[in-house]
Amino acid sequence: MKYRHQFRILASVERVAEFHAQSASMAAITPPPIVVKMQHAPAVLANGEEMDFTMWLGPLPVHWQAHIEDVSDFGFIDRQVRGPFTEWVHQHTFIAVDEKTTDVTDEITLRFRIHPFWWPVGFGMWLGLPILFAFRAWKTKRMLE
Repeated sequence: MKYRHQFRILASVERVAEFHAQSASMAAITPPPIVVKMQHAPAVLANGEEMDFTMWLGPLPVHWQAHIEDVSDFGFIDRQVRGPFTEWVHQHTFIAVDEKTTDVTDEITLRFRIHPFWWPVGFGMWLGLPILFAFRAWKTKRMLE
């Protein structure tokens, strides 16, 4: 399955890329009631790094490990190594519209885990992606504009 979200922000592509490269930004732009607790993550994302974290979906802890790939000034990929899906590939893309404006695109490719517990959890997460990414866009704009 694929999901795509795009928004425009009044910030330079360099500023947007720098913000997203900070591992702490993930927790900062995650909407309540989801709580992100990092177990291990580099301060700044780079090729080959891994992030190990738990997302609390209310009382449910979802452990996730992501591998970071293709880091550049124009985006990066985080690929689930361990977590609730069989596959999760999240491409973050930053495109300069002009010196002060950037288009941010999130594209996710996922496959549900066929499991009596993880399939419903993954499906619930899939249904929540529009709300999650709308909040992330709003919060990113609020922090950078």
